[in-house]
Amino acid sequence: MMSIDFHIINFDRALRVLAGVLQSAQPSPAAGVPEQAMNDEDRRKSAGLMRVNHVGEVCAQALYASQGHFTKSASLRAQFMQAGQEEMAHLDWTAQRLAQLGASPSLLNPLWYLGAYGLGALAAKAGDARSLGFVVETEKQVEAHLASHLTHLPEADLKSRAIVERMRCDEIEHGAAAQALGAAAIPSVVQGVMKLVSKVMTSTAYHL
Repeated sequence: MMSIDFHIINFDRALRVLAGVLQSAQPSPAAGVPEQAMNDEDRRKSAGLMRVNHVGEVCAQALYASQGHFTKSASLRAQFMQAGQEEMAHLDWTAQRLAQLGASPSLLNPLWYLGAYGLGALAAKAGDARSLGFVVETEKQVEAHLASHLTHLPEADLKSRAIVERMRCDEIEHGAAAQALGAAAIPSVVQGVMKLVSKVMTSTAYHL
């Protein structure tokens, strides 16, 4: 049975994610990269793409919190909590970059968080193997999405590129870790729904 402390920690983390006050001790990959001059159009494009990436990290926090909450395995719960802690760095880096670009996070972050939390709960209710499979598929789609961003970010935006490339490598590792823990493949129809939800989220978050 989960302790009251576990629930308090999860609730506190959710509030801090949505308030934008979570910070990581890991320095941003962009810290030593010089800022290059960009025109207004390129700056807006970078801001839109990094807002999408920030939303993805808000959702990652919700997913791991939810899957950790609903799993019956104490060891897997600890694994999800650790994964959420590692993803916190991505959340911090993308938030920093948005501020540097003079842009704000998505206005719909509370909605994204709640939606992702619900998806994580459904995955967890399907059993630990399927829950891990959900992580594998999520990381696979996120990695592809980040690779796409590397082709769309303005060439002069070396800072955002450094962040996205580091995130892409980390997501590959997270997916491999979930696979090694005994992930079971999720049905193709679920994969399709995940892609559809992701498409709606990214197209909306780019602007809002």
